Amino acid sequence: WACFSSAGTGKMVKIDGKMDGAKYRTILEENLMESAKDLRLGRRFVFQQDNDPKHKAKSTMEWLKNKHIQVLEWPSQSPDLNPIENLWKELKTAVHKCSPSNLTELELFCKEEWENISVTRCAELIETYPKRLTAVIAAKGGATKY
Repeated sequence: WACFSSAGTGKMVKIDGKMDGAKYRTILEENLMESAKDLRLGRRFVFQQDNDPKHKAKSTMEWLKNKHIQVLEWPSQSPDLNPIENLWKELKTAVHKCSPSNLTELELFCKEEWENISVTRCAELIETYPKRLTAVIAAKGGATKY
């Protein structure tokens, strides 16, 4: 799990075992507000997540509501709209070039690469959001270049 904003990257968390609603909520509890604080977002940020069932679980949505975190409505089957997907792809490319030899190296490398993503890159991805929306509409919900 990881998060970012136009102000840069937030926390990145290694997920041990299978992700479920309880584990996802714990990740949010332990990392979301701290990331928002580190990025100086204040209390008035909008949180975006996809429609994965563990993201939309009643207990998760109640936790977000109780913390007064505004959640962006998200259409189903819309990875083209999600700017973090670009960062995941870039991270995978960087990991492939590094060829870590074990899980410890992989985790360390991923965290280092995540922290090295520039604020400029993060801001560029957020700034493309209106263009992403236009492209998805033009493609009638189909795939786009994003």
